Amino acid sequence: MPDRIYLDNAATSWPKPEAVYHAADHFLRELGAPAGRGAYREAGESERLLRDTRSRLAKLLGAAGPERIIWTLNGTDALNLALHGLLAGGGHVVTSVAEHNSVLRPLHALAETAGVEFDCAPVDAEGRVDPDDIRAAIRPDTKLVVLTQASNVTGAVQPCAEVGRIAREQGVLFVVDAAQSLGRMPVDVGQLSADLVAAPGHKGLFGPLGTGFLYVGPGVESQLASVRQGGTGTHSDEDRQPTELPEKYESGNLNMAGIAGLHAGLVYLQERGIDAIEQHERALIERLLDGLTAIEGVTLYGPPADGPRVAVVSFNLAGYDSREVAGMLDSAYSLQCRAGIHCAPRMHGALGTLSTGGAVRFSPGLFNTIEQIDTAVAAVAELADSSF
Repeated sequence: MPDRIYLDNAATSWPKPEAVYHAADHFLRELGAPAGRGAYREAGESERLLRDTRSRLAKLLGAAGPERIIWTLNGTDALNLALHGLLAGGGHVVTSVAEHNSVLRPLHALAETAGVEFDCAPVDAEGRVDPDDIRAAIRPDTKLVVLTQASNVTGAVQPCAEVGRIAREQGVLFVVDAAQSLGRMPVDVGQLSADLVAAPGHKGLFGPLGTGFLYVGPGVESQLASVRQGGTGTHSDEDRQPTELPEKYESGNLNMAGIAGLHAGLVYLQERGIDAIEQHERALIERLLDGLTAIEGVTLYGPPADGPRVAVVSFNLAGYDSREVAGMLDSAYSLQCRAGIHCAPRMHGALGTLSTGGAVRFSPGLFNTIEQIDTAVAAVAELADSSF
């Protein structure tokens, strides 16, 4: 059996830097104490680790202060906090067909429970939103604009900075889903005019699964209700949730083993440099797109290699269901990728791929090599030859 080739980094990055494994293991074996819950030495070390991780994330985003980083279970949990916390009283939302179900399903739920209305801006053939369509969809009762910064299907990077300016001009809050962008390209809340940014810790930040956060911009906390209440280790004599950040939104013990791993991932990311990571992944994508384009029967979706994109490539192979292709790549070549709808049904509807069961998605990452990309292209070429 050939060595495993992992091309599913859009789902979660793997492998992680060695320091991530060591950090999570060290926390579980040596510290093991909750943060903010005790005065003994290990609890103090946990608290310092938590604060430094929060500070590193705030610096990465250009946030006004570390208290504006709210820990969540993952990116989906962060988006749920943003949407349910802002829309319990109803209102109108502008989003796009490029969104993940982590946006679409909460909006549908809020439509049923709170009367929320939402409109989805279309995308072009490459999967990009036109900011003018966002502007045109904003109504007097619009509360939010929600947009993914990079598509988990096509890899297209959306014009978030321009959309953010439009939202700011209209007095509408702007929520950015940075699941596919953070750690893979610069993300600055000021440049994006972003009021909230949701992201997982286990993708471009190299942390373990079960980590995520929501950035809450200055003043937004007065509009964002907490959706979970409980112990915070502060104001314990009061039976109401604290109003200070971050405690307003963080109840119960945090996933400190995961946060320890995330801390190590952030240290690695900052030492390696986002520019270097972006350059490496762009080289992989150029090689991948060049190779797939030359294969008869392959249909590609998304921007060209030199276009606004991250390292996510989706395609279909004539004569095959996308899930058949992924299954054969795994069983015959130990090449691991993702096939299907990718939790983004409206994007696949726009691409015309719902009838084919979605698409095959390759998402290389920092630890992939050009040689692995060449192996992946050769594998697809062999499958294409066998289908004619």
